[in-house]
Amino acid sequence: MMGEASLSGVEPLMQKIQNEIRSVDAGILAAVRQQSNSGTKAKEDLAAATKAVEELMYKIREIKTKAVQSETMVQEICRDIKKLDFAKKHITTTITALHRLTMLVSAVEQLQIMASKRQYKEAAAQLEAVNQLCSHFEAYRDIPKIIELREKFKNIKQILKSHVFSDFSSLGTGKETEETNLLQQLSDACLVVDALEPSVREELVNNFCNRELTSYEQIFEGAELAKLDKTERRYAWIKRRMRSNEDIWKIFPSSWHVSYRLCILFCKKTRKQLEDILASLKEKPDVGTLLLALQRTLEFEDELAEKFGGGTQSREIGNEIEEIGKGGNSGSSASDIRKKYEKKLAAHQGSGNEEKDGSKDLAVPGAGFNFRGIISSCFEPHLTVYIELEEKTLMENLEKLVQEETWDIEEGGQNNVLTSSMQLFLIIKRSLKRCSALTKNQTLFNLFKVFSRILKAYATKLFVRLPKGGSGIVAAATGMDGQIKTSDRDERVICYIVNSAEYCHKTAGELAESVAKIIDPQYADGVDMSEVQDEFSAVITKSLVTLVHGLETKFDIEMAAMTRVPWGTLESVGDQSEYVNGINMILTTSIPVLGNLLSPIYFQFFLDKLASSLGPRFYSNIFKCKQISETGAQQMLLDTQAVKTILLEIPSLGRQTSGAASYSKFVSREMSKAEALLKVILSPVDSVADTYRALLPEGTPMEFQRILELKGLKKADQQSILDDFNKHGPGIKQTQIQPAVAPSSPAAPVVPNPTAVGLIASREDVLTRAAALGRGAATTGFKRFLALTEAAKDRKDGPFRKLFNA
Repeated sequence: MMGEASLSGVEPLMQKIQNEIRSVDAGILAAVRQQSNSGTKAKEDLAAATKAVEELMYKIREIKTKAVQSETMVQEICRDIKKLDFAKKHITTTITALHRLTMLVSAVEQLQIMASKRQYKEAAAQLEAVNQLCSHFEAYRDIPKIIELREKFKNIKQILKSHVFSDFSSLGTGKETEETNLLQQLSDACLVVDALEPSVREELVNNFCNRELTSYEQIFEGAELAKLDKTERRYAWIKRRMRSNEDIWKIFPSSWHVSYRLCILFCKKTRKQLEDILASLKEKPDVGTLLLALQRTLEFEDELAEKFGGGTQSREIGNEIEEIGKGGNSGSSASDIRKKYEKKLAAHQGSGNEEKDGSKDLAVPGAGFNFRGIISSCFEPHLTVYIELEEKTLMENLEKLVQEETWDIEEGGQNNVLTSSMQLFLIIKRSLKRCSALTKNQTLFNLFKVFSRILKAYATKLFVRLPKGGSGIVAAATGMDGQIKTSDRDERVICYIVNSAEYCHKTAGELAESVAKIIDPQYADGVDMSEVQDEFSAVITKSLVTLVHGLETKFDIEMAAMTRVPWGTLESVGDQSEYVNGINMILTTSIPVLGNLLSPIYFQFFLDKLASSLGPRFYSNIFKCKQISETGAQQMLLDTQAVKTILLEIPSLGRQTSGAASYSKFVSREMSKAEALLKVILSPVDSVADTYRALLPEGTPMEFQRILELKGLKKADQQSILDDFNKHGPGIKQTQIQPAVAPSSPAAPVVPNPTAVGLIASREDVLTRAAALGRGAATTGFKRFLALTEAAKDRKDGPFRKLFNA
């Protein structure tokens, strides 16, 4: 049933599809027909278009032909118009030239009449007109008529120049008061001069200036006024002349700068005459007269510079000089000193007299010409007498300051600097002010050299004031004195000298900086105070070493007292010995004062020198004692630890602990040697050699022999121990042995061997001994060598001994 239902719908569907097929066939047939008709029409349109193009090409050719014909016709017409145009232009040019020529002829004739009648005002305007007219005939210079007119114009200008110069020659003769219209006439003549060539104005102004100064030259070349002490009258003359003629000279245009150029010429003539006067002096000029003339000259130059401008104000140097000694750069200066000191610890443009060329002489005011130095520079070669006087005065003042120096500081003083130091720099500042007000060239440089010599002399005065010791062979060899005894006041004076030398070191640098800023640039590179500063650095070094030597001398009594203690017969160990109390008393008396007066850097240097002296000295002093028993060694060990404690407390005692760490390390190392030595003495006889090698590995057989003597061993007992010691060698390092305290056997006191006492065992000990013998002379290489040789004389071996035996 379902199959039949499906077939019943097929017929309508096929009918529908056939209708659609017929419809599509009809559309295709219509399209084919339409396409056939369109192709035919397209061919017709193409044919029509081709025909239209052919007609257009024909018309274009026809138009082009007509255009060529028109162009030919226009060219023929324009050719005729060009001829007419050129003719018109030539006629116009000719008419204009003839008109201008007529005007030129007329103007030249009028100018000639004005020139003959000296009608300057009108002639000036006419000159401008003729000059403009002449400029139009530059292309006709070869035309005879033009040549004639130009020649005539030239002659007229020459006549005008002659008349003007003639009229100006009467200026200053008194005619201006008799003829009331003369000044007006001359004022009009200036207009003529401006209309003429610039060279005419230059010639007129030069003639006027030379004529004005003719009487000046005559007056001051005479025997009466051609003297150095009459210099001030020269400037009074020109100032009076300018004041009296101020109204008259107003006839000159301001653009001429007549007064300015007159002053330049006056300065040059004055300089020439002063040079002749100074050169003709048979003897050295009087300093007062010379400086007065120079001062008046400088004042005059300043007046001119202020009036006319030009040149920079170069005399305002007060502020620079006042900064000297103010301490503005104290930080950097102290740093510089510290750097130099650490090295010791480690190892050890005149523009004023330039010739100005002519173009600058004629420049307008302020355009580069500098009045300052134009006259005064001629004094420069003759100021040596002034420098000699300054040096003499400074040296006398230095002597007076040193003689009046109390070498003490008033209570409440802040910088602990000697009065003479500050006063000396005040005197130097005044001298610098005087000289810089006069010159900034060679003379100022020479004065700076004088300052260097004066400061070196003062450094020598400080050096000489330091306490001196005795004399002796070692002192002569090392260049140092022997024992130096210093009182409490001496120690304060030494500190004041250190502070004063530091102040001078810093202020000398500031002085050099100030001079370098104000002196002529060509001399600035030579301004150096390094040698002077080195002198004061040497004073500081010598002062601090002297302090150490003074304390060393105070310790001599205590060191001697230490050797007199009966160490071999002590029965018991008690409190620290009296010599330790003496050392403590010396340090507690001196150190607080030194710490209060010295700056940290110098106090640290002092401590280092003191430690390097006292530690090795205490060690060697043990060998100077006689027999040391076990109880004596224990007591001495207690004393050694007490001395070590005292030395370690020195920075706190001086209230300066900034560098205490390195100092404490050094003291501990040095004093530990003395402790080790005493521990060797305390060790039993059978283990003394091993203990010595362990605690003092750099020891020598001779030193070991002296230890045996200190222990009280007899010669016979010593020999076997020495043989064993020499067999194993002194330098064998073993594990550290803690010495056992054994009861000492009674023994007779042994007389110390003088050749073995205080022997030096190593290179470090040699240097230490050298420092003690040389009393600080080892600050320089040569003195250090001498000190080393003195120390080596006590040795029986080593390279230095060979030198003495050679």
